[in-house]
Amino acid sequence: MFYDDLERTIEKQYKTPVDIVHPKDKAKLNEMLNDYIKKHLVIKAGNKVIALTYLGYEIQEDGAWVYFEAKGISKPKKIDVHDDLLYTEHPQQINMLHVTVGGERKSDKLDNPDSEAGFTF
Repeated sequence: MFYDDLERTIEKQYKTPVDIVHPKDKAKLNEMLNDYIKKHLVIKAGNKVIALTYLGYEIQEDGAWVYFEAKGISKPKKIDVHDDLLYTEHPQQINMLHVTVGGERKSDKLDNPDSEAGFTF
């Protein structure tokens, strides 16, 4: 995500100033990022919601890369994704999804307001 778009969205959602590049309170920022993303990104494997563990984020050029981990998942035949990240603040938002299972990669594009994608392996 572009980090400035993410900053503006987090600021509006949590009603607090946010500086992702130079945070005053990185622990609080991590809490907000974790909470926001878990509310707007849900991944299911075989109709079971996958528990995501927040690992952190990094800034690369103008992008914010936010990392999560999922454990204990066998090779699923179907992955369903709900993704409406940044939709409330950006009516023209486009989210790209890439899912890899067993070395096979599949991709999809979600144009706001579309927020659901399914992948069969």
